[in-house]
Amino acid sequence: MDMRLVLDFLRELKENNNREWFNNNRKLYENAKEDFETILNKLILAVYSFDPKIGTLTTKECIFRIFRDVRFSKDKSPYKTNFGGFISRGGRKGGYAGYYVHIEPGKSFLGGGIYIPSADMLKALRKEIYYNADEFKRIINDNTFKKYFKNIEGEKLKRPPKDFPPEFPDIDLLKYKSYVVLHEMTDDKLLSERFEEYCTNVFKKMYSLNQFVNRALG
Repeated sequence: MDMRLVLDFLRELKENNNREWFNNNRKLYENAKEDFETILNKLILAVYSFDPKIGTLTTKECIFRIFRDVRFSKDKSPYKTNFGGFISRGGRKGGYAGYYVHIEPGKSFLGGGIYIPSADMLKALRKEIYYNADEFKRIINDNTFKKYFKNIEGEKLKRPPKDFPPEFPDIDLLKYKSYVVLHEMTDDKLLSERFEEYCTNVFKKMYSLNQFVNRALG
């Protein structure tokens, strides 16, 4: 696996984000994708070692396509300039909280939690937080957790969500539309010989959050 090759390809793609260049350099894409799949497969196995509830997953179930859906976007660039994979029960389409790896020159990060869940799932998660607020706060306020992740990320409602009392002391925790955490990484970190070990360690730190979320989802 050559992460430098992956980063070099993504830099070139950003400068030449068009179908002609991509088709003329498809071999570069295939080589970079293969290298990313190699690290993603290693991370799937590493996550399974401490979170076996993800089940047996293939890289195909976890990797995101590089092709952009431009139908409703002002930006008509046909390709993403990153590689991404989401390790979770059911893979990237499973709908559960999980472990995300995002490789993009200068903008790489690891993520955890659940992003834009369905209305029913979001209500179930808010209900879990409502009845177990102290447990949830212990998770997100843990010193080790906060060392790796600043805060819960994501867009929030301006008003308290329906079906919950606005006087609830921790009402702000129920306003999120997503419940995710992010851990940024430098390019040098990606090129480290211990990159897989580093990712695994960060993923372990988000395990408690993912377990809480997935418990709510059933």
